[in-house]
Formats: sequence, C-alpha cells, structure tokens
Amino acid sequence: MNKKTLVIGASPNPERYANKAARLLAQYGHSTELFGQKKGDIDGKVIQNRFPEQIEDLDSVTLYLNPDNQKTLEDKIIALKPKRIIFNPGTENPAFVEKAQKAGIHTEEACTLVLLHTGQY
Repeated sequence: MNKKTLVIGASPNPERYANKAARLLAQYGHSTELFGQKKGDIDGKVIQNRFPEQIEDLDSVTLYLNPDNQKTLEDKIIALKPKRIIFNPGTENPAFVEKAQKAGIHTEEACTLVLLHTGQY
C-alpha cells in the first residue's frame, strides 16, 4: 500500500540517512516528496527548497532535522495534516510531539529504514 511520505531534510548526498530513506521508500513502492536545503535530486526526484503548502493524500512525514532546525517548520508540518510524523534518531523533540498529538497527528520515535526493512511501515 502506497503511503505518500514527505522526507524533510532530504539531501543529494547518498551517505545521508534522509537520502537512504528516500530511496528505500521508493523501492518499497511509496511515493515521496522531498524537502531540503541542498539543491539536487535523489534518483532523479528533485529536492524542493521551498516548503510545500499542501500535499494531497499525505500519509507520513519523516524528519531528518535536529530539533533546533524543526522550529520554523512545526506549524507548516502540522498544517499539511499528515497521519503521522516519524522522528528518526537525533530528531526527537518532545515539545513538537505534544503539539502534533494535540493536532490529532500520530507520532513515532523510530527509524524509517528499520520500519521499512521490518515490514512495519
């Protein structure tokens, strides 16, 4: 089942976890939107440098930004109304988790790569 996912912190560098996650999501048949500061692409999919105002049928947001860099995006992420936000290792942010849950968004502190590899995505 396709779970459209916004990868925040996407990078064209194949060594970065956000890049690995974007490629693995595609391999598992999930459509992705990519947002990051670095210009470039991941396997031909362009990394957007402007935060999307809306994404149709958005299932998940997977975060690859530390909490300090999340601050300016929190309200924008909530406005997209994803079903869930995945806080990957190093992105844990209790205040944002509480804010998202109050908005009715499920949150998970998990690794997207592990969720995919273990069939839990």
